[in-house]
Amino acid sequence: MSTVTPESPIPDYQSLMLPVLKAANSGEVRIGDVVRALAEALALSDEDRAILLPSGRQTLFANRVHWAKTYLAKAGLVENTRRGHFRITPRGSEVLAANPDRIDNRFLSRFEEFRLFTDRSAASFEEAPSLAAESSADQTPDEVMRTAHRRIEAALAQELLDRVRAAPPEFFERLIVNLLLAMGYGGSAAEAGRALGGSGDDGVDGVIDQDALGLDRFYIQAKRYAAGNTVGSGAIRDFFGSLGRHKAAKGLFVTTSAFTASARETADYLSKRIVLIDGEHLTRLMIRYNIGCRIEETLHVKRLDEDFFE
Repeated sequence: MSTVTPESPIPDYQSLMLPVLKAANSGEVRIGDVVRALAEALALSDEDRAILLPSGRQTLFANRVHWAKTYLAKAGLVENTRRGHFRITPRGSEVLAANPDRIDNRFLSRFEEFRLFTDRSAASFEEAPSLAAESSADQTPDEVMRTAHRRIEAALAQELLDRVRAAPPEFFERLIVNLLLAMGYGGSAAEAGRALGGSGDDGVDGVIDQDALGLDRFYIQAKRYAAGNTVGSGAIRDFFGSLGRHKAAKGLFVTTSAFTASARETADYLSKRIVLIDGEHLTRLMIRYNIGCRIEETLHVKRLDEDFFE
């Protein structure tokens, strides 16, 4: 799955308003055809066209084209005709006849219908004004919401990391047990607990059985380090040697700090598979599997059901 990058050439939804309106100038058009035509006109690469929203259900470019069309409709410049189709209105034709250089939210605010729409939207959500002020004006409502979500998770990740670093070493081991269990490793909690019971045994902090018979297992090294105290290549080689003494084929090295570039290079070139989990990666996994955190509120984002109106 492709992800959006800061260097992505995909225009923001406001920059797409005028092209979308022009696409409807010749009569009724299908939104899917407009998405493809605009992608061609903008010379977007196959990779750019394939970038998906986090939901994985729609491409980023198609989402922005849809929002451009939605805002044009709220201003009365286009109107929906049937499922997935729309056409320009007389007002939209008048706007194009004036040959504007750009159509954006400021341009649309000259129309009363659009002002009423934006006023209702702001009044519907208590946090909308402050959120809009902190977010880029070029973001769609979807993107504003996801930006806020990323900020919340980034703050949570830092708080989790601070708490883990301040906790005693045995807590760190229990944390790893709980995380691995949540990810589907280790069997029951009792089995995983026994697996990690012998901390510091010959350079290995624990072992997790990946099946009930223990035919497939991996060994764990856990380093609860402060920020700035990075793990170097020497520690990786020592762990590699410990894996050899245990006749193990793979290992997991977890730290609350970070790994040096040489440590990561060493892990990549050794003959045994060693997965490195640094503090940042650890907190991402904790958030994903609800370890040390819990869901406070669930927001359901709903879309119009076109089938209902058929």
